[in-house]
Amino acid sequence: MQLKPIFTIFMSLFSLLGFAQQDSIYLFSYFKGNGEDGLHLAASIDGMKWQAVREGSAFLRPELSPDKLMRDPCIIRGGDGNFHMVWTVSWTQKGIGYASSPDLIHWSEQQYIPVMEYEENARNSWAPEITYDPETEEYMIYWASTVTGEFPETQIEADDAYNHRMYFTKTKDFKTYSETMLLYDPGFNSIDATILNHMGKWTMVIKDETREPVQKNLKLAYALELDGPYSEASQPITGDYWAEGPTVLLKDGYFYVYFDRYTDHHFGVIRSKDLQHWEDLTEQLEMPEGIRHGSIFRVSAQEYQNLK
Repeated sequence: MQLKPIFTIFMSLFSLLGFAQQDSIYLFSYFKGNGEDGLHLAASIDGMKWQAVREGSAFLRPELSPDKLMRDPCIIRGGDGNFHMVWTVSWTQKGIGYASSPDLIHWSEQQYIPVMEYEENARNSWAPEITYDPETEEYMIYWASTVTGEFPETQIEADDAYNHRMYFTKTKDFKTYSETMLLYDPGFNSIDATILNHMGKWTMVIKDETREPVQKNLKLAYALELDGPYSEASQPITGDYWAEGPTVLLKDGYFYVYFDRYTDHHFGVIRSKDLQHWEDLTEQLEMPEGIRHGSIFRVSAQEYQNLK
């Protein structure tokens, strides 16, 4: 039986059992191509078999920056119950995009946040993510930037001489933002961080972007506070392939890490209960054609039905 009938049957069962108001459906925000057509969503019940919503059509078209791109869309449900999204607007702009929605259908005006405009030597603002801290009721937005002349110890000419580190700003209302600060310098060219609270501490999954000698893998770091300081990076948790764009799902006691095996042109997923021993489930993973990385979050069965 194909995925679509199975998904429809499960959705009917969810409604009959009264689960419509629970976070019972996983959604995956993603982009396709260069991000020129905007936000896409995929849905799953088990986190392993994903189906494009609305047959892969875009939910929101990019309007910001001369490039008008919507790459690396990261969506979370905030403390106010609304969905908040940040994304990469351009390969060369010094800011990022932001929009919010109560239902993933009707979106606010797209806002350009000039996170690195203060820095004359900044080259980019890539792969932003957003994490909500319920204790402080603050949102931390973080991204990777290369600032020419900074961190010369890891500067090389490969990969167009990009030499990223992670930076952050905080906000409570998406109107005023704290001063941009350095979030994490692990001692290597790093990008694509994603952070969530797990087992009582903040856990960061981050890509080691080192080209010489080649790394291009995912590692972990930990902190007691969302804005750090973070520990030294762990040994790689991914294998002998290039991985980027991680997103994390906590499910049934497991820590699932999904990532884009971009040189192999497909996604991968690994899981662990203790963040030490990892199981590769990539062969069981089914993803929509053309999917590029974004983030995983949960919605109710009723919210999913409204999207359709």
